[in-house]
Amino acid sequence: MADQKLDRVLETVLYVDDLEEARRFYGDVLGLTLDSRKDGIFLFFRLGEGMLLLFRPEATRVGKSVPAHGAIGPGHVCFAVAEAELDRWKERLVRADVAIEHEQAWPRGSRSFYFRDPAGNSLEIASPRIWGLEDVRG
Repeated sequence: MADQKLDRVLETVLYVDDLEEARRFYGDVLGLTLDSRKDGIFLFFRLGEGMLLLFRPEATRVGKSVPAHGAIGPGHVCFAVAEAELDRWKERLVRADVAIEHEQAWPRGSRSFYFRDPAGNSLEIASPRIWGLEDVRG
């Protein structure tokens, strides 16, 4: 057992009320690749070696093929980018009329900024250096 360890987060879930609005935001504004969808229930986006799952909350409260799950209120996800890309991402969002809610300089180095998706989820873009991890390779 001592040699077993978890490698990474494979899936991250956020909850959204309007799947079409979420598809436009995550696909068009953030440029994520839509992997699959089920109308009225979910959107699944590829994110590097992981997945970002967007569910309508009502669709996951009753377990069918997987256990029921869900959350109330806004969630949070931080997307990793190379340090050199932070300003370009901020400019891209501003051009898309996405308000930057907060900018933060972190003690371990680097910085991040926060914004909201149309459902009110708190999103952040940062270099992994905020956690003392190796920067994203460009």
